[in-house]
Amino acid sequence: MSEVAIRPAQHPVAEPACTICIANFNGRGVIEECLASVFAQDAEGAIEVIVHDDASTDGSADWLRDGFPQLELLVAGRNAGFCVANNRMVARARGNYVLLLNNDAVLAPDAIRTLLAATRDGHADDILTLPQFDHASGILIDRGCRLDPFCNPVPNLDATRAAVAMAIGACLWVPRRLWDELGGFPEWFGSIGEDLYLCALARLRGHRVVALDQSGYRHRQGHSFGGNRTTADRLDTTLRRRRLSERNKTMALLVSTPTALVWPLFALHLALLALEGSVLALARRDGAIFTRIYAPAIAAPWRERARWWPARRAAQRARRVPVRDYFSAFTPLPRKLVMLLRHGLPTIRH
Repeated sequence: MSEVAIRPAQHPVAEPACTICIANFNGRGVIEECLASVFAQDAEGAIEVIVHDDASTDGSADWLRDGFPQLELLVAGRNAGFCVANNRMVARARGNYVLLLNNDAVLAPDAIRTLLAATRDGHADDILTLPQFDHASGILIDRGCRLDPFCNPVPNLDATRAAVAMAIGACLWVPRRLWDELGGFPEWFGSIGEDLYLCALARLRGHRVVALDQSGYRHRQGHSFGGNRTTADRLDTTLRRRRLSERNKTMALLVSTPTALVWPLFALHLALLALEGSVLALARRDGAIFTRIYAPAIAAPWRERARWWPARRAAQRARRVPVRDYFSAFTPLPRKLVMLLRHGLPTIRH
């Protein structure tokens, strides 16, 4: 099979109001509900839908090909990761706006109408998101996120706070022009943290990241990578998720933090990573926690310097906002400390 096989939509939308891009990997059990919510949208204007199947092994590609002729289907010959999948879809999108939607997310019927209305109400150049609710319980998870000084997402639960630091990639609305200007997702991230990175670059250039207070989406949080949720009042995650998360948040901090403030923050960040990894590995009697999560994250800045250093220079040259404005969506209290005091040490599954 070639790198990507393309099955065009049977009846392509002539002038889509927006394009919904859904990255799928072994999502046969969840994507049907996602697509049902997409095709049930009560929206003005036509919607283009593109799905990228990332070399699934559960029959997803054949099922999508046979059951959904109205969408454009990209089928990867080998697994490329979330960043590459979304970059490929947006490259083919014809809408002026793109909604990146997880295959385990379910849109409210008025989601697209709400997002399009916001673009006509002063947010045409902004990254937008909707309130995120737990799929099973319906409990509010966040209205976008703020960040702590070390680029850890802090869920925003305040309905009066619209300006946030990042929109979760499970439901991220971005003008196509801005996506092209920012260069899309950094493909060297693979997966995890690409939403944080994109939003940080946008905010450096003076674009807002806004969490709307209407509509919403339900999300099976942690379904794709495991973990990233609280189970029985304990934090639950996996080695793979945590490894990618710590590495990519470190890269985002290095690229996006403005001025020389980056260096003391970076030094403190590495010291805290080493301490955190040592404590967790000893407490859980599992050396893999340090060797497979924290050691790679600590080593990554040196190993990846040919990637993040040019990206930092470009990001900082393009900065159009004062340092105070950039940090206005941050909170000073470290998120990990809050979670440790609330839930204790996390469970990290292999």
